[in-house]
Amino acid sequence: MDFTFTEEQQAAAEAARGVFAGVAPDAVPSPALTRGAVSDDFDRALWARLASADLLSLLLDEEFGGAGLDAIALCLVLREASKVLARVPLLENSAAVAALQAYGGPELKSSLLARAGRGEIVLTVAANGRTGHDPAELAVTARQDDTAGATRATGTGDEHGAGGPGEPGAGEWVLDGVQTVVPWAYDADFVVVPARTEDDRSVLAVVARGHEGVVLAEQISTTGERLGELRLESARVADRNVITADGAWEWLRALLTTGTCAQALGLGERVLAMTGEYAGKREQFGHPIATFQAVAMQAADRYIDLRAMEVTLWQAAWRITSGAPGALPASGDVAVAKIWASEGVRRVVQTAQHLHGGFGADVDYPLHRYHAWAKHLELSLGPAAAHEEALGDLLAAHPLG
Repeated sequence: MDFTFTEEQQAAAEAARGVFAGVAPDAVPSPALTRGAVSDDFDRALWARLASADLLSLLLDEEFGGAGLDAIALCLVLREASKVLARVPLLENSAAVAALQAYGGPELKSSLLARAGRGEIVLTVAANGRTGHDPAELAVTARQDDTAGATRATGTGDEHGAGGPGEPGAGEWVLDGVQTVVPWAYDADFVVVPARTEDDRSVLAVVARGHEGVVLAEQISTTGERLGELRLESARVADRNVITADGAWEWLRALLTTGTCAQALGLGERVLAMTGEYAGKREQFGHPIATFQAVAMQAADRYIDLRAMEVTLWQAAWRITSGAPGALPASGDVAVAKIWASEGVRRVVQTAQHLHGGFGADVDYPLHRYHAWAKHLELSLGPAAAHEEALGDLLAAHPLG
């Protein structure tokens, strides 16, 4: 395998390192000491710097002010963001605009993409379903109401954000259901919601946060960030704001999952570096503990975990980017990457806590924050067991050899 990055991809990573260089992972109150959310908003100043560095528009085509790069470039940037626990919706916003660009209609693209690339609006994705364990598209039902356009054509109906009055044939979709732990739900301007139709198809609805029929309830992550339970109560969405293309949700979910793996990798790399720095300075019996065989072997095992996380990540990102055929569909590579990311990042932070001793639990030292973020990433979009089951189904359907 040749995982050499292009000049453009390397430039994106370098720009990200510059933007994140001054970010402090403990810039907000510790989640261990905070009863509610650690902050009422994400890091808007950092968001503005990302926009200025053109890192919010990486995946957008030139016509929307973007660089036209790919999932690999995004993962390189997310890797750097996670090293400093950057509190920004970079993954969700980037994945959402990429899906809208690939599968959305002209009107949806023109109204949102360029603005999102400039950081003027923020998009997130409701990707965790009703319980966090069930497929997200099954948590919301979507049915078409083609009578809405005819009603508005007579001037007797309301608009519900679905085209102007007197616009004949402007149908609507009616959404009902609940999506849980939606990241940045209180801060994003639009939420991309997967839903299931009566004829068992998946669609993506772009719903404004304050839209009629949308109710948010606060939830708090292990990281201390504010999430949202998104409840849709007969929310009416204009037909132009619903993506019905085959494979749109599956592609978006694969990109989100792969991006989560990149975040886990960056976090794990930073935690192992912190552990190495600490073990090189901490002395017992007159020697740094890094010189002890038991310590060195544990650190070496975690290094191997990180290299496995890295190679499976780039394989998944490459399959998404290239569309190249393989023994299994690309979702198989994504599942393998997520299995390694979930298990690997957990082992890395557990070993780090062990080798740091009591110092690792000190709330004035950032390691406990990385542990909390690692647990969140481990379970985001399905734990390892869920992806092992999905991989098993793929292997059964596509026997190797």
